[in-house]
Amino acid sequence: MIAIITGDIIDSEKHASSEWMELLKNFFAQFGPSPMNWEIYRGDEFQLKVNKENALLTAIRIKALIKSVKGLDVRMAIGIGLETFLGAGVTESNGPAYQLSGRTLESLKDSKISLSIATDNEFYDRTLNLMLRLSLDFMDDWSVVSAEIMTLVLENPEASQKEIAKQLGIKQSAVSQRLKRARLDLVEELLAYYQHVCPEF
Repeated sequence: MIAIITGDIIDSEKHASSEWMELLKNFFAQFGPSPMNWEIYRGDEFQLKVNKENALLTAIRIKALIKSVKGLDVRMAIGIGLETFLGAGVTESNGPAYQLSGRTLESLKDSKISLSIATDNEFYDRTLNLMLRLSLDFMDDWSVVSAEIMTLVLENPEASQKEIAKQLGIKQSAVSQRLKRARLDLVEELLAYYQHVCPEF
């Protein structure tokens, strides 16, 4: 079982690709080489292969990274399932994980939802997507400052607020306030629930 994250940059035509392209490429590079593990295509669309345990964390990290660029956001679909054909690159490979991810992204384009998950398990799809829609209520509203601090914290979960404050050149109390505004507590609870149920699908 693998996870495929298919996504596109919202309102990318209003921004130079230089504002976000290198950020995304550098982030994706940690998952292995392109095009086998990830690809950016058609200008502003991408596909990334990850293990299913890290899928939701990775998607939220991508969201925080893109939202750290003023005026940008990202739409993503996570498909979890088998990989039945390994092509020359991730966009040429196939299987239920790819199909679920691609179909779900298409359906998101007609809605206002920016992140969804499809596992082929109706119970977990319903539960997780309800939790995601509630979480997107604040994640979609992350400011650049909130997105920047979430990017740092999710990348370095062991880092203390003191260390983050030093890195950002701000006071520890400011870090605490920013994390409260970004609702780190709820993001961590969502990720913990995902980890708990992940073995079931």
